[in-house]
This record gives sequence, C-alpha cells and structure tokens, in this order.
Amino acid sequence: MADLRDRPYYLDGAWEHSASGGGFIDVENPATEMVIGRVPRCGPAEVDRAVKAARRAFPGWRALTPQRRAEFLRAAGSELQKRRDEVARTVTSEMGKPLDEARGEVDKVVRTFFFYAEEAVRVLGQTIPNDEPGFLSLVEKEPIGVAAAIAPWNYPVELLGWKLGGGLAAGCTLVMKPASKTPMSAVALVECFDQARLPPGVVNLLTGDSRMGEALISHPDVDKIAFTGSQEVGEHIFRTMGGIKAVALELGGNCPLIVAPHANLPAAVKGAVRRSFRNMGQICVAINRVYVHRPLYGEFLERVSRGAQALTIGDGLEHPSVDLGPMADSGGVEKTRQHIEDAIAKGARLVCGGRRPDGFRKGHFFQPTVLADCTPKMLVMNSETFGPVIGVSPFDSLEEAIRLANDSPMGLVAYAYSEDLGEVMTLGKQLSFGSVGVNCVDAGIIGAPYGGRRKSGLGYEHGREGMEGYLVLKHVRIRHGVAG
Repeated sequence: MADLRDRPYYLDGAWEHSASGGGFIDVENPATEMVIGRVPRCGPAEVDRAVKAARRAFPGWRALTPQRRAEFLRAAGSELQKRRDEVARTVTSEMGKPLDEARGEVDKVVRTFFFYAEEAVRVLGQTIPNDEPGFLSLVEKEPIGVAAAIAPWNYPVELLGWKLGGGLAAGCTLVMKPASKTPMSAVALVECFDQARLPPGVVNLLTGDSRMGEALISHPDVDKIAFTGSQEVGEHIFRTMGGIKAVALELGGNCPLIVAPHANLPAAVKGAVRRSFRNMGQICVAINRVYVHRPLYGEFLERVSRGAQALTIGDGLEHPSVDLGPMADSGGVEKTRQHIEDAIAKGARLVCGGRRPDGFRKGHFFQPTVLADCTPKMLVMNSETFGPVIGVSPFDSLEEAIRLANDSPMGLVAYAYSEDLGEVMTLGKQLSFGSVGVNCVDAGIIGAPYGGRRKSGLGYEHGREGMEGYLVLKHVRIRHGVAG
C-alpha cells in the first residue's frame, strides 16, 4: 500500500474502502498544501460493527497465554522495523515533521511494542492472609474489555502505539480512531498487525471525523476510553461518553522551564531550543514559558535567539535532516500569530522570529520565535500555543520561579536546569507536575509512567502503569477448610 492516494480502514480483520458516513476525507501535505490522499469517512454504522467485532474477539484474546500475546506484539514490532522508512515517509507526508524525525518516531513505537511484549508476561496478582483459618484470598488482574483509543495528529503512530502496546499486552481488544489530518500513518501502523496475523477483531481502525468519534466514545459496549488531545475535547468526553467507563486522558501541557541561579547556561540554552521548537512546538511536552534567574537573563536571551535562528527549516521529504518542517495546518499558524500579537500588545519584546520564513511561498511554515519580558497575563505564558514560540521572563528567587511555574491549570511536564544539589532537590520536590526533567529535556522514557496532573489529564501511559490501566482487579476468596 505504498500509494497514498486511497487508504482503507481495518475492521474485523479485513480492509474496507467505503463507509456509510458520507464520502471521503482529503489528506493534505502541509509542506505543499496539496491533497495527497483520502480515507473513507466512517460513521456510527462502522463504529457499531467495529465495537461488536472487538467484543466478539475479546474472550479469545484474553484467553491466550501472555506469552502468545507477547509473540504477536513482537511480530508487529518486527514488521514495523522492516517498514520503518515507508511508515516514516507517510508520517512526514501528512504531518510535516522532517523524515529523520519521523524515523525516530517509528523507532520509538518499535521499542514500545517490544517493551510491552515483556510486560505482558508479568501481570502478577497476590495472595492475602485472612483473619480466620481455612480461607485463602486471591487478587487477580483481568483485562477491562473493549478499549476505544483516540490519538492526535502530532505523533500519529507513536501515540496510537502506546495504547496498542499497553492494551494488547493486558488482553484488551481495541477500536482506534486516528486524527482526520493524519489517518494514513495509522493505516500504515495497523498494516503491521495485519501482517502479524492478529486474530480478527482484536485491533480495528476506523477513519473519520468528530461525528464518528462521538459515536465511539458513547457506544455502550466500550469499556475504556484512552484519549490524547486537547483539554476541551477531553472535558467533552466526560460529558458525552455515556455510562460509567474507565478513562485515561492526556490533555496537553503549557510546560515551564526554570533556569536556576546555578544552571549550566549553555546546556539550558541547548535544551530550551530543542524542547521549545522540535516538531514546530506541536508537542504536548514542549517548553512554552521560560523563567530565567535575572543575572543570567540577558545572556540566555542572546544565546537562545542565536540557537533558534540557526535551526534549519524545509520540506521534510526533500530535506530529511532539516531541524523543522511545516506546521500541520493553517489554523496552527494563525493561533501562533495571535499569541505573538497578544504578547507584543501587552508589552513583550520580539527577540527573533514572528513571521513566515523567507523563500517559502507554499506550506504552513513559521519561524521559531522568542519573546522577552513576558508576564503571566499573556497568552504565550498562560495557554498552550502549540506552535514554535516561547515566552521568557526573569525571576529573582527560586521560590518565585517555582510559584510562577506551578501557577497553571496544567500539570504535565516541567523542566529545570541547575548544578546545585539543593536547587535540584527543591525543584524536583516542589514542581507540581506529572514529570520533571532536571538538566535534561527528554523527561519521558518508555519504562516510567507518563501522565499529567490537574487539567493535563488523568491516568498513565508508558511503563508498567501503561498496561495496568487496561486491567481491573478481582478478589477471589476461597474457603478450603484446611487449618494451619
């Protein structure tokens, strides 16, 4: 299926090319603004068929030994490894990130599948002593059932891969909805499971718009919803999901960086440039706001501006190793402009960027942008821009910086740089976020839990916890009558 023009969806072990939802969805290459393919617009009828298929497949899938489920995950991971470049090119074509970065995304999904293949065989229960003889209590862990997995467009294979790895390892079956901007990457990912000969109905992929998503989250036979996306949609899921269901939500960041008094400034600048502008800032763990100790403030701004302006921008297919591709769509570009204009109107100083780069007539390209002298009332400091912009502000005491960093309804990831042990321990303990990266900006690893606090969501992906979220507990109390 190397031709991207027409891509099917996957239901009950078969590929289908038409749907009842009404025609097709066009997919655009954000670097050229050209339509490169289309997928069927699935509707409630396909949702009902897919959920029923997943329900039928569930007893057989949960009954497989963990070792057998692990074999399927390893087989899918190996197939994805073989198709690395093909899948990465699909990601770049419809999302825009440079090809080298898309390859890295595929590599992380391969590692995810191999990791959860190992975790699948370690679903362990426990025995609990009773307060009277002749009884034994067993606590068992069982798969929750049918899971709806909904992923955004910014990491179209990785964020589905997390849900597939944890859910399948636990023994759940899944119905997945990719973002309508990037459905073809999800199709390429599911092709690997088809090649791994997964039983029909265990994995289902439907392409469609928000109407299809509504039908999926409200379907009465869905037991769990795993969603990554915006806070607004996450809150909407709670209002419309219908009935009582398990929910895992990852809802974005507005992540701070603190450059503490004893920071290694070159390292902090390098980290800020990487984590602020990678993927054009379209990542929930991107640095949005930076608080710099006042004596370091001027030099930090000068260095981070040079670093931002040194980043290369281009079409990620034509130039695979550029630092940045285009933004995903014109809406993201417009929101970025609005946040910049809001900050300048409220007194911020434009240090660099702020406009479309020279030489680009087509595509959703935008310059990495640094804003100085920012205040909490500016959108760039109190809202998630999801674009290549950072707001920078000075602070005088570490307590002030921590207060400013924590003063947000979001609580996904925070970053800090310091070479002083006391500062490091203070920052690690007092920053109220699901993850804290100290002297590094890669705060997530597949072996450790990843999730947010407050309006950044609930539940976890990554780590053992990413599988445990698809399990429920059962207490079995046995009267066997044997004393002693």
